[in-house]
Amino acid sequence: MKYGINTFIWTAEFGPAHFHLLPEIKAHGFDGIEVALFRPAEFAAAAIRRAAEAEGLERTVASALIRGLSLISDDADVRRRTVEHLRDSIRAVADAGARLIIGPLYCPVGELPGRRRTADEWRRAVEGYQSITDTLVQNDVTLALEPLNRFETYFLNTAADGVKLCDAVNHPLIGLLFDTFHANIEEKNVADALRLAAPHLKHLHTCENDRGIPGSGHVDWPSVFQAIHDLKYDGWLMIESFGFALGDLSSAAAIWRDIEKTPESIAWEGITFLRRGVQRTRQK
Repeated sequence: MKYGINTFIWTAEFGPAHFHLLPEIKAHGFDGIEVALFRPAEFAAAAIRRAAEAEGLERTVASALIRGLSLISDDADVRRRTVEHLRDSIRAVADAGARLIIGPLYCPVGELPGRRRTADEWRRAVEGYQSITDTLVQNDVTLALEPLNRFETYFLNTAADGVKLCDAVNHPLIGLLFDTFHANIEEKNVADALRLAAPHLKHLHTCENDRGIPGSGHVDWPSVFQAIHDLKYDGWLMIESFGFALGDLSSAAAIWRDIEKTPESIAWEGITFLRRGVQRTRQK
């Protein structure tokens, strides 16, 4: 098992100005960091790789599509540009020494047209992902698609739909990110949904229902830990939360208050909770 922290807790765009955080992240027992990538040309891949490797920290990359990009758009030119953006992003991930890019990489977060997704949008997504598998293979990068809650997207909300999409794409380097924050809203039973996602599970965000310190809310953690144990999952347990006053990033995540005493407490106390939960479940 590996434990990671998403750097959204500190910044929307992790780079050299934030490298001073890495020793403390390592000192608190994290195995890696998850850094944001929105515009590949602005992503400090080589510098991030050097700085993280110097501290013995692995990397994963979180991404989302900016406005004007969409893999499911009815505009063929938008889809073409999105495919090229994804290819560039995959190459940047490899340049950072990472092997995983995750996120809702189908349409921009918050795009809500007031209707259900269409069959054409589904087909465009499948075709779009299939078209980038060669770039994934060439760069030894895996793509983990993230279902989001209904207030953030209309396209992909549940583990069941995520499995259906991955089945349709049918490639070993394209799978699912399961996020307990979103699942807590959308699923009847979070642990059962995690088990359903298992055949395509590539990454796990272990987040509280209010994005606060894991273990401080009402996510049914014992059942989540048991599912992790039963599935023999040994990938990342990644804590994702957001700074409380980071402008557009905090706004996009609907962070309107101080969730905890400090953003850092979500990381420092969260990893302690996750380690104890995993260990206790193993000892049962």
